[in-house]
Amino acid sequence: MRYAGIVVAGGSARRLSGVDKPALTVGGKPLLARAIHALDGAERVIAVGPRRPGFDVVWTREPVPGTGPVAALAAGLAFVPEDVEAVAVLAADLPGVRRSTVDRLVAAVGGADGAVLVDGAGARQWLLGVWRVAALRAALPEEPENAALRRTLGALDIVDVPAEPGEADDIDTPEDLDRLS
Repeated sequence: MRYAGIVVAGGSARRLSGVDKPALTVGGKPLLARAIHALDGAERVIAVGPRRPGFDVVWTREPVPGTGPVAALAAGLAFVPEDVEAVAVLAADLPGVRRSTVDRLVAAVGGADGAVLVDGAGARQWLLGVWRVAALRAALPEEPENAALRRTLGALDIVDVPAEPGEADDIDTPEDLDRLS
């Protein structure tokens, strides 16, 4: 299945004192670079957030920055090529995401609307999935600003894909950064 990639790379990182979270380094590599490399098989990679030098991606922003992941997703979808069937959507704070993660999600979609990684506690990781473009576009609300991602995507036909150890970890707090670095 041909797919594009969207990396959600905005946000205020309030629990990390407002640092540029995608620029944080884990294992010698910025988190944003990890997400982009996980999308090596994508036809095009779109990063939604402030432009950061050194990355060969299409950059865009939500019309009103800081209005949440659904608004970021809508902004990124505008740059997805018409001839791709699916889009991988990744947050930019996932130190354990790999190309094999995306490959498993792409393979799992089958006839469903999407496939989402599920962490060890059974929680769906909404910003770690692959979606059929048509289903995703149809699910987006007319006004995506401040819409809830779970409510937007939750009614779609979703395949749950169990995460491998560390694969669904994200960095939201200084403790997360210490634990995962």
